[in-house]
Amino acid sequence: MFASPWLIGLVVFTGGPIIASIVLSFTQWNLSNPPEFIGFGNYTEMFQNPDFQNSVVVTLTYVLLGVPLFQVAGLALALLLNLRLPGMYLFRTILFLPAVLSGVAVAVLWGQLLNPSGPINQFLQALGIAHPPGWLTSPEWAVPAMVLIGLWGIGSGAIIYLAGLQNVPAQLYEVARLDGAGPIRSFFSVTLPLITPTLLFTLLNGIIGAFQIFDIAYVLGGSRGGSGGSLSFYLLYMWNEAFRNARFGYASALAWVFVIVCAGLIVLIFTTSNRWVYDESENS
Repeated sequence: MFASPWLIGLVVFTGGPIIASIVLSFTQWNLSNPPEFIGFGNYTEMFQNPDFQNSVVVTLTYVLLGVPLFQVAGLALALLLNLRLPGMYLFRTILFLPAVLSGVAVAVLWGQLLNPSGPINQFLQALGIAHPPGWLTSPEWAVPAMVLIGLWGIGSGAIIYLAGLQNVPAQLYEVARLDGAGPIRSFFSVTLPLITPTLLFTLLNGIIGAFQIFDIAYVLGGSRGGSGGSLSFYLLYMWNEAFRNARFGYASALAWVFVIVCAGLIVLIFTTSNRWVYDESENS
């Protein structure tokens, strides 16, 4: 009885819309008229639509460029934060601040920094680069600019890595030093294997977050996805089809393709994780 309000909310506000979106993905619906069943028409159109193909390319480019860089940079930053130096707690707090800022605020800030006449290009010109990148106005630099913005917010991932590093027993490092292992060998033989569960967690979070880019792309590139659709990420494209073009059936089909692809990728990572993730229970 006490759990019933939550259960009712789950069924009505979560389960109901999920089921409705499956049904609507096979229809043509613009809110004004009743849904019209068209079978797999939305899915057929989707894979023939150049805008859909562009959104997939933009999103995958960001994922392939950003996720590995975020993982490496986050781990490197965590290794620095793990050092016992004066003022390190304050430094950790400062690095974590970008992770708690609103995505819109971050987009506005970086929109000013990456402006063609903004501070970053002025700095590059001072270094002798006569023609700095157009960043958000150039199709070639739009996605790298988004990666740069994402790199600024790696503080949350670094904190998670830091927690994993601090769980590595100090005795293992002492044994490694007695065996003649230096810092690099200790990292690859002791640290890296023991933090692979943390690596798995941050990898999954990083991939999910990279696929869900929307607010920053919307603010920086507008609803049209920037110059030549260079910032037309998948979720932004889906939002446009639903709320600008009133094609809710087509947008539902886009949503389900997105869910299936992401779920398949996560299952693949979990399936292969037993080959590279250290499991303490198997070695106890």
